[in-house]
Amino acid sequence: MNPFFQKGEKILFVGDSVTQCGRSDDGTDLGQGYPQKIAQIYDALFPESGVTFLNRAYYGDSTQQMLSRYQEAVKPECPDFISIMIGINDTWQRFYSGVAVSCEEMQKNLREYLCRLRSDFPLIKIMILEPVLLPSDPKKRCFREDLDPKIEVIRDLAAQYADFFLPADGLLHAQMLHTPAKELSADGVHLLAKEHAELAYSWLKHLQLIYF
Repeated sequence: MNPFFQKGEKILFVGDSVTQCGRSDDGTDLGQGYPQKIAQIYDALFPESGVTFLNRAYYGDSTQQMLSRYQEAVKPECPDFISIMIGINDTWQRFYSGVAVSCEEMQKNLREYLCRLRSDFPLIKIMILEPVLLPSDPKKRCFREDLDPKIEVIRDLAAQYADFFLPADGLLHAQMLHTPAKELSADGVHLLAKEHAELAYSWLKHLQLIYF
C-alpha cells in the first residue's frame, strides 16, 4: 500500500467550523471532525510515517477571513499538503448579517489564497473540498440560490489550482438516498459524526490510500 505522503511531511487543514469541529484554540489537536479521523486512519495504516497533521480552521471564517489569516495560520507551518474547505460562510453572511458576498469577491479571495500557496510553496499539493448544505433545516433552503453559483466558482478554481478536488456537497447529498438529512446534519451545515467519517473516507479514497 502506497503511503502517499513522504516521511516527515506536514498536512494542513484549513477552513471554517465544519473543519475546525471543536479543535482547541491553541491548535494542539485536530478537533473531532474529519481531519481527526483522517489522521487516525492514516496513522493506523502507516504507524511509522512521521507525518504531521495540523488543523488551522476557524469557526465562522469566510474566504476573506481565511485569506486574512494566511500569514499566521499557514505560512509559518510550511505545509507539504493543504486541504481547504471553505465557502459556506460567504453565503451565510447574506442571510444572517445582511452582508452579501458576491461570487466575484469570493473568487478574488480564494484565487489570491491559492496564488500565495503556489508562490510560497511551489511543491505543495492542494486539495479543495466544496462546501456542503443539506436540506435538514427548512430556514436554510433559500441558501442554495446563493451557494450553488459559489460552488461553481470553487470548482473552476480547483480545476486551475488544485491537485485534487472533492465534491463534498454532491457526495453527502448522495447519502440521502438511504439516510434522512437530519441524521447527516442537524442544521444542514455542521456534520454529525457519521458524515465526518464519510468525508474522511472519501478524502482518503481520493488519494488512493484506501480502495474499499
